[in-house]
Amino acid sequence: QVQLVESGGGLVQAGGSLRLSCAASGRAYSVYDGGWFRQAPGKQREFVAAITWSGTNTYYADSVKGRFTVSRDNAKNTVYLQMNSLKPEDTALYYCAAAPRYSTVSYQYQGEYPYWGQGTQVTVSS
Repeated sequence: QVQLVESGGGLVQAGGSLRLSCAASGRAYSVYDGGWFRQAPGKQREFVAAITWSGTNTYYADSVKGRFTVSRDNAKNTVYLQMNSLKPEDTALYYCAAAPRYSTVSYQYQGEYPYWGQGTQVTVSS
């Protein structure tokens, strides 16, 4: 199975940018679809973005569409989340996740992803 580790979180002012990385080990990330989710204090974890195993298709939550970009480099076993024009409401713990390719039906559904990282904190100040 695959192990996932997120990095790149931090404190940034509103309007700024961050790039999150999700590095996979144990098995090639190229056989998994990749997802990003986030959980703000007092709220449920929610879908942010997803990318198919080949990188051909990407999916976004309406709240981040046009500001965030998900990408991957399978040679580096890494999936990225470029976050631009950050807002205070983007403050959350961000998780990456993996789902075996060809098995994912609804990329926005957390239950599709059996493998998760520990999360990286993103804090956006106003």
